[in-house]
Amino acid sequence: MIRRFFFVFILFSASVLSATAQQPSSSFSAYKFVRFIQYLSGNYVDTINVNRLVDNALIEILKQLDPHSIYISKEDVQAMNEPLEGNFEGIGVEFNIMNDTLMVVNPISGGPSERVGIVAGDRIIAIDGKNIASIGLKIPDVHKYLRGSKGTKVTVKVLRRGVEEPLEFTITRDKIPIYSIDATYMAQPGIGYIKVNRFAATTEQEFAEAMEKLGKQRMKDVIIDLRNNGGGLLNAAYEMANHFFDAGKLIVYTEGRNSPRTNFFSDSKSAAFKGRVIVLIDEGSASASEIFAGAIQDWDRGVIVGRRSFGKGLVQNQLPLPDGSMIRLTVARYFTPTGRAIQRPYNNGNAEKYYTELNDRYSKGELFNSDSIHLPDSLKYKTLAKGKIVYGGGGIMPDVFVPFDTSFYSDYYGKLVRSGVINQFSVSWVDSNRKQLLHDYPKFEKFKKNFQVTDAMIEEMAIMADNLKIVRDAEGLKHSSNELKMQIKGLIAQSIFSAGHYFEITNDYNDALLKALEILRNWDKYRHLVKE
Repeated sequence: MIRRFFFVFILFSASVLSATAQQPSSSFSAYKFVRFIQYLSGNYVDTINVNRLVDNALIEILKQLDPHSIYISKEDVQAMNEPLEGNFEGIGVEFNIMNDTLMVVNPISGGPSERVGIVAGDRIIAIDGKNIASIGLKIPDVHKYLRGSKGTKVTVKVLRRGVEEPLEFTITRDKIPIYSIDATYMAQPGIGYIKVNRFAATTEQEFAEAMEKLGKQRMKDVIIDLRNNGGGLLNAAYEMANHFFDAGKLIVYTEGRNSPRTNFFSDSKSAAFKGRVIVLIDEGSASASEIFAGAIQDWDRGVIVGRRSFGKGLVQNQLPLPDGSMIRLTVARYFTPTGRAIQRPYNNGNAEKYYTELNDRYSKGELFNSDSIHLPDSLKYKTLAKGKIVYGGGGIMPDVFVPFDTSFYSDYYGKLVRSGVINQFSVSWVDSNRKQLLHDYPKFEKFKKNFQVTDAMIEEMAIMADNLKIVRDAEGLKHSSNELKMQIKGLIAQSIFSAGHYFEITNDYNDALLKALEILRNWDKYRHLVKE
């Protein structure tokens, strides 16, 4: 093992020494590190795992730089890349583990499981002859059993409600898409809504299809929801922004110590959308989301609604290491068209303080009142069309602030969320009532209009929580009842129709979306925020 390690490590060290040839102190430090590992492996009193030591050393070194430079083990590389690649290979089911049993929530439309006849509510009790029921199954175990190379086969045994004997299916694994867009629908006549959850390799194509779909429904204006979108690929954000600008507009640029400035200009491969644009952001909107929102704001192309975004303006490259692992290393910063650096301070890689800054925003009142945000005049910039004041140095500041809503919150509600009871109850209730639901509500529109979550259902959920040793709080349950009913109705819609229908239910009560619709209805009051 030692001999193999040094072959790998010296290759890595050679590249470091080459890269630092003009910096003698850096070259000496790299040599010093190699010699240190040699001393450990050759002289330490006990047997040691050299590979693990080096992995830990890389992790600690990168921690000293910035919060977004990280080491990725060989085992984690594929899992880290899947959301950005836009697909993985497997059998194609949405699942939940309930009562120590793997339940199919929904087969992915057009996927290999749906093609062989797997249906929502099926309980998978064996995989390739191995029992998986009541063995303490965890989500990583499910991935290990069901994911695999395209073209390989896996045999599953399932229990199906109403069928006495277990059913057996042989499924041929295939590429399973990971969608970037959660929901696309008409929020009101003439107003489209698109919820984007990440920026991946397939995002631009999905977005173009969503815009085309809404265009056929006579969309005039669009609301783009980037809340809790942590970002992804820079190119995906650039390509999505392309839909809203004529050719020649600077969308974003990157620049670093060893990375010359690179400009990304709109090329308008297709006709730019001319309607009004609202972009929803919050403290969970980061990276590529900020690139998109920053371009829209800097060119006065649309109205940014919500709360200050996360503030990640660092660009990472993935650099492979000889053993199949890699480092994701910050190589540049990105800047919005006005020259704003959106990255917030990170105190020399202090990741704990960096990420708890969001808690500081809460405690200081920033999530509830825009007057709690104080930025120096040195961070002021002027937008490129109207000369409107905007700020850099820590995320995108919205044009219209929407406070964080805690009116429905209770400690009991928080416990229900953290325990997963709300989701478990919804899946279980649908499983028990699926036949009647599909009979009564063959179309979503009828379900949305007529279905009601009853007090009896809330009590049934509370009993499930009782059984999980969550101490009941009658006052908290009453206080949060309307929020619970709304979420459960959305989750039921998701189970019997599609994931996007969850948002069609819950958005009717969402303050940010309601504010966006109000802006479009009362445009004269807000038109000063954009160039028309």
